[in-house]
Amino acid sequence: MESLLTVTSGLVTAVSLVAASAAFADDADLIKSAESAAPAAVSAGATIYAADASGAMRTLREGTNGFWCMPDNPATPGPDPMCGDANSMEWAMAWIGKTEPPKGKVGFMYMLAGGTDASNTDPYATAPSEGNNWVQTGPHVMVVNAMDVMAGYPEDAAPDTSRPYVMWAGTPYAHLMIPVE
Repeated sequence: MESLLTVTSGLVTAVSLVAASAAFADDADLIKSAESAAPAAVSAGATIYAADASGAMRTLREGTNGFWCMPDNPATPGPDPMCGDANSMEWAMAWIGKTEPPKGKVGFMYMLAGGTDASNTDPYATAPSEGNNWVQTGPHVMVVNAMDVMAGYPEDAAPDTSRPYVMWAGTPYAHLMIPVE
């Protein structure tokens, strides 16, 4: 991560200290949001990532346990911080990049603060449309990149989110949503 402090001839400028203090306060809030996605035993040691204003990812905190977390996306209508293992990050980066997810790498993700999506059928929907209302899911975990385990679970456009169901069925990003409450 780039340094938040500007160093000129070995001295930190007063302006940089003010900017860094504001950034650390914002980063602390982002880290707190990200950590709310998983049990403390997972999130406390996770690497924390957040998107900057341009959408590029930046590291807020390096982790020690192989998990990652991201804070709530303020563009969605409800809280949706998430945490996952390394395989789920590969899956998520494939989804974001609109590329094929890696084969044979099952991933596990937490969204214990719940989540919202514009569609249960379209991974790239950005707003509700006819037949694709916002899906609001309470606290849940997800199994991603595991097509074999999803057989028999509902694939409805408007799922019963109190029971396990498949999100984005029929796409390479289909995954099993499992409520935990």
